[in-house]
Amino acid sequence: MNLSERLNEDMKQAMKSQDKFKLSVIRMVRSAVKNIEIDQRKALDDNEVLDVLSREIKQRKDSLQEFEKAGRNDLAEPLKAEIDILMEYLPQQLSEEEVKAIVQQTIQEVGASSKADMGKVMSALMPKVKGLADGKIVNQCVQQLLS
Repeated sequence: MNLSERLNEDMKQAMKSQDKFKLSVIRMVRSAVKNIEIDQRKALDDNEVLDVLSREIKQRKDSLQEFEKAGRNDLAEPLKAEIDILMEYLPQQLSEEEVKAIVQQTIQEVGASSKADMGKVMSALMPKVKGLADGKIVNQCVQQLLS
């Protein structure tokens, strides 16, 4: 079952169980996917749906960070729940040690030696960890290992 089918099935389950919150989150993701499909005039494959999910999670994490900074826990709690629901559709996330190992290997492959080579490392690295690790963690590991 691909991600789009899984989203459809989970939406049906949320309707049957009357889980309105989960239903609204799934509908929002399906809507974002559908908008891109309309724009591109083709059905999205799993990698493209994964990109949409990652983008939606990143937006929520950024908002969550701002709400917590402002002390707005009333707005932060629903966002945390949305992030948890969306994370169910991503593949198992890599640990920080696994990310560091992949970063180290990529640095050696690219031949990077300083922070000036960070762009080369990131462009070679991101396809390897796409959907498997948060971009901020990857960026921090690259900066740490290149300094």
